[in-house]
Amino acid sequence: MGINSRNKVSVSFSMSSMTDIVFLLLIFFIILSTLVSPYGAKVDLPTGKNRTKEHPKISVSIRTDLSYNLDGQDVSKSQIKALLLKRKAEVKKPSIVLNVDQTVPTGETIGFLSLAKENGFTVVIATKP
Repeated sequence: MGINSRNKVSVSFSMSSMTDIVFLLLIFFIILSTLVSPYGAKVDLPTGKNRTKEHPKISVSIRTDLSYNLDGQDVSKSQIKALLLKRKAEVKKPSIVLNVDQTVPTGETIGFLSLAKENGFTVVIATKP
């Protein structure tokens, strides 16, 4: 006499819940990566309302002590032109995001802007909202 039960346990495994978790993590990291600036020195940016859709490939920061930072590396003012020209050869569209502290004299900023224009760079000045 064989006793058969009506309740059978399924031994199959569904991957749908695992793929949901992977897609949620993927979306989370994509959003997080757009919010984080991977390079650039910490400076007190001025406020502004304008936004740009362009994403410059080169980051230059000018701090309060008039020291320069190029893509996360400290450089001297005399080296900045040579390093920018080297970076220009590496990218297709040579554009710079310029992070300038509020207390930096305007003459220093204008000097860098003229240097960038002379060498064919497009410059976007970073501001905080």
